[in-house]
Amino acid sequence: MPNRAEGSKVGILLPTRQAVMAARGGPAPIEPILQMAAHAEALGFDSVWVGDSITAHPRFDVVTTMAAVAARTRRVTVGSAVILSALRHPVVLAFQMANVDIIANGRLIFGVGVGAKTPSNQQMFETCGVPFKKRAAVFEEGLVAMRRLWCEPSVTFAGEHVRFQDVRLEPRPVQAGGPPVWIGGGSEPAMRRCGRLADAWFPTSISPDAFAATYRRVQEHARTAGRDPSAIQAGVYFTINLNADAVKASREMEIFGREYYGAEFQKIAAVQGHQAGTPDDVARTLRAFAAAGAQTLVLRFAAADQNAQLERAASHLLPRLR
Repeated sequence: MPNRAEGSKVGILLPTRQAVMAARGGPAPIEPILQMAAHAEALGFDSVWVGDSITAHPRFDVVTTMAAVAARTRRVTVGSAVILSALRHPVVLAFQMANVDIIANGRLIFGVGVGAKTPSNQQMFETCGVPFKKRAAVFEEGLVAMRRLWCEPSVTFAGEHVRFQDVRLEPRPVQAGGPPVWIGGGSEPAMRRCGRLADAWFPTSISPDAFAATYRRVQEHARTAGRDPSAIQAGVYFTINLNADAVKASREMEIFGREYYGAEFQKIAAVQGHQAGTPDDVARTLRAFAAAGAQTLVLRFAAADQNAQLERAASHLLPRLR
């Protein structure tokens, strides 16, 4: 695997969940989120990302937030990390993503995932009318349908879960063929799915070694599907807390995790990559991810003061990663 530690692209996840949590049931202001996106662009980050959940972990809507971020910025890539696309009808979602790509002038990345097997996710899918056990099949059919809608003049689709006839999607995305598709998830089915269908692999790997192993599996699945394995890019979604005091960083991350995930925290923490520590320690880990093949590093800040973490990352991580 070529060493890509130099010149890695670095992005941040916008704290749309934290903003809603801080509102404590009242109206949550979107302006701080948009300001943070613009500030990240000014500080030199390469991308800004928006998460998705409807009821499991309430936050600002991913589609409309990405549109607002795209309108507020000029250079950074705008990505979803990740949209649970099976919750939306593919014709509607393809139409929305085409419009966001137009607003972003071709800066959109369509990050998608099936959704982890947790009680809150199961309830959310059932509430939205999607059988939880069938979500992967719904996801795959929907993704194939959306890519066709972005490319073909008229589409008829007759799947087991998705069906429509003679649909012409307009306007089309700026990017030919639609925005690049990044698939998240860490399971073997997710890797197989990525090898067959995606432009990039986007896991929440717990370590650089785990990332390298899954990336190899994705490339093997791509080869089996008759695709060029080297054409599949890779990014990693990684949660951090930066502090010169490593003990304080760990304490802040623990508090963040329990407030963010509640009873599901331990289960999520066991499979989602994270590190609290000094900038040197965190940079060392991120450089190892880059050396393992991650061209893009997407950082989520596990802290109450998101802007302080953003400033620290800009000052202390970006120079070490470039």
